[in-house]
Amino acid sequence: MSGMKQSKKLILLFPILLMTFFASINAQNVWSLERCILYAFDNNINIKQQMLNTHYYQNLLNQSKVELAPNLNAGVNHGFSFGRALDQTTYEFKENQTIMSDNVNLSSSVSLFNGLQQLNTIQQNEFNLLASLQDLEKLKNDISLLLASAYLQILFNKELLQVAINQHDLTLQQVERTSKLVDAGSLARGSLLEIQAQAASEELNVIEAQNRLDISYLDLTQMLDLDSVGNFEIEVPEFGDVAREPLMLTVGSVYRDALETLPQVQGAEYRLKSAHEGLSIAHGSRSPSLFLSAQWGTGFSDARQRINLNTGQWEDVPFWNQMNGNQSTTISMGLRVPIFNRWTVNTSISNARINVMSSELSLETTKMDLYKSIQQAYADAIAARKKYMATEEALKSMEESFKYTEEKFEVGLVNTVDYNAEKNRLTATQSNLLQAKYDYIFKMKVLDFYRGNPVRL
Repeated sequence: MSGMKQSKKLILLFPILLMTFFASINAQNVWSLERCILYAFDNNINIKQQMLNTHYYQNLLNQSKVELAPNLNAGVNHGFSFGRALDQTTYEFKENQTIMSDNVNLSSSVSLFNGLQQLNTIQQNEFNLLASLQDLEKLKNDISLLLASAYLQILFNKELLQVAINQHDLTLQQVERTSKLVDAGSLARGSLLEIQAQAASEELNVIEAQNRLDISYLDLTQMLDLDSVGNFEIEVPEFGDVAREPLMLTVGSVYRDALETLPQVQGAEYRLKSAHEGLSIAHGSRSPSLFLSAQWGTGFSDARQRINLNTGQWEDVPFWNQMNGNQSTTISMGLRVPIFNRWTVNTSISNARINVMSSELSLETTKMDLYKSIQQAYADAIAARKKYMATEEALKSMEESFKYTEEKFEVGLVNTVDYNAEKNRLTATQSNLLQAKYDYIFKMKVLDFYRGNPVRL
């Protein structure tokens, strides 16, 4: 009996468990802006390509550091000489003889001084790596802004769709009221036909609003390189009164923050430092170079012979006896002084100076472009806030006006044409307010981005 009760409980709980399971799946498909950005960082192809560039510069840096160490090379040679051949172990010529020989060698060299070119190369590669990392950060920032714009477009289209639905529902209610008034003889049948036509037009507006929302979802999923839209849904944040507080920022304060945080500025500064190191490397070519080298070698020749003290006869010298006895070691130190190299050193120095000046101009251009962008973003934010506040006041007046028109329409004091015209003006004002709202939100996010803040909603 208790078993049957347990079974009944399971049967009753199963739909609840199933609903909970699907709710959890749907919750996983709800994407916040932060999740979209992090997903793009992990999967965007452009970011992956830039990461490969960063690895390339990391390899260059690692290699330039290893260049400070001595090199070590080994060599093995096995050969035959015919006719009048030279015995490499005795440096004697053998007539009409075939000689088989083996040679083994190890060699190593290290640069003791070369005008600090190696150290400056390491420093230059470090700056190149840092600049590449800043390029990666800039690409991430650009993608974050693009995703934020697409994300806000979906939110905007969601609210536009809701406005269209609300207006359509309101018109359907008026259709029902007008039908009753027509049946009661209070209104002419033409009024019903007009309001029905308005309802059909607004139904089309709902369809068009839904299509715009679907397209905006498609745009975002394509930016994320997702296979399909599927059950993709975004999280709807609470914005509240977006223009509640006045804009306390200034162009100068935003620009100062941007100079310290934005990767495009830091990347340009690192490239300028890299150019200066390149100039030092070019100057180093004028300096004498001091190097140390060492070499060890041994060999074997089948023509090598010796007298056997016991028999007094000539006999071949065994392989390992020759390999041990023929060892030689050489250690040398050399100095190379550049005197004339067909003007290549002077040309390299001149080109390095040009690269420094070009990098200085690039840094200045980056700062100027940044300042202009901040000026424009600040002006856009101010204008968007003014538009939002003005439209908000206009909507309040329009809602009062429409409420008054609706009351007169319901008692037959306003015809259908005037009622629909007033309703359309209300819808247009609501749409304008939504557009101003999301435009202002995005403009403020752009200013926050210039101040070095992450793109968040």
